[in-house]
Amino acid sequence: MEKMNFVIVGYGGMGGYHARELIGENDYVQTYGVYDIKEERREQARKDGFQTYDTLNDVLADDDVEAILIATPNNSHHEIAIKSLRAGKHVVCEKPVTMSVAELDDILAVAETTQRQFMVHQNRRWDNDFLIVREWYQQQMLGEVFQIESRVHGANGIPGDWRHLKEYGGGMLLDWGVHLLDQLLFLVDQPIKRVYSDLSYVLGDEVDDGFTAWLTFGNGVKAHVEVGTSNFVKLPRWYVKGYSGTGQINDWDLSGKIIVPNETTERVAPTPIKAGQGLTKTMAPPSEEMTKELPILEVEADFPEFYRNFYEVVHQNATPVVKNDEVRQVLVLIDAIFESAMTGKIIEMN
Repeated sequence: MEKMNFVIVGYGGMGGYHARELIGENDYVQTYGVYDIKEERREQARKDGFQTYDTLNDVLADDDVEAILIATPNNSHHEIAIKSLRAGKHVVCEKPVTMSVAELDDILAVAETTQRQFMVHQNRRWDNDFLIVREWYQQQMLGEVFQIESRVHGANGIPGDWRHLKEYGGGMLLDWGVHLLDQLLFLVDQPIKRVYSDLSYVLGDEVDDGFTAWLTFGNGVKAHVEVGTSNFVKLPRWYVKGYSGTGQINDWDLSGKIIVPNETTERVAPTPIKAGQGLTKTMAPPSEEMTKELPILEVEADFPEFYRNFYEVVHQNATPVVKNDEVRQVLVLIDAIFESAMTGKIIEMN
């Protein structure tokens, strides 16, 4: 099998990660070269053992290049993708794929006309914590799930340089928000019916430094999505409630717990506890006999890893693991979150 030759356009943090880790360890594709507008990054690519190109046109004119990975600031994806597709290259694009739904539609129209493949690298579908929650949901390990909380917290502000600027597509909704929203839509696989949100600007940037969104799915599942960059105490990465249990994953180290009813015993009423200046049964922990704790077990993805899938889509007509209509749904949802935050209103989705 001959590997697919990729050129990485944009050799910053994510482009370098693709070259060294994701593509570098892959049996299906290889990093054939690198292009970046900055000479110092091209020099770093050469030090890392990759050939470099002086211009994007040089990349697109090379017949040995089969595919392009776009890992540039968000506002440049649209132009680079369309040029690459028209030059006969297949394209993988980092996310958020574009600055608007209309820009994505432009790209997809060109991909159809040129009969080239275009896929977005939604890599966090393969995160271990997400795969575990997906298993809980699909196997009803907590019973039927009715509420999902998904959040990431940090205390270092907005990273990098261009991520602070609106014109480049900066801000946390277009950064981490893309990941968390894609995970939820891939998990629940139901249309969003209702959106309410609030964006944070406490750090003084022109773009959001965090956000909170409340989503209601067509099947009634409610989701709380939160990204924060000024949180010195983190809340759990995942908190999932079902009719027969609760699951919590604290962080990417997969610490946490699952508590479910112990159905082998007769009901034992909880013992009242002192709560402040009063007593409560309602908020008392359940009797030890009534619940049991289950281990959190790692789960293998039941779908192929990204670059293998992309190779098979191009060469074997396989089904994309990240479908473009799913990516479009994420952009539609992001627009609704921005609208809700701006208007202070609940957005009813069609």
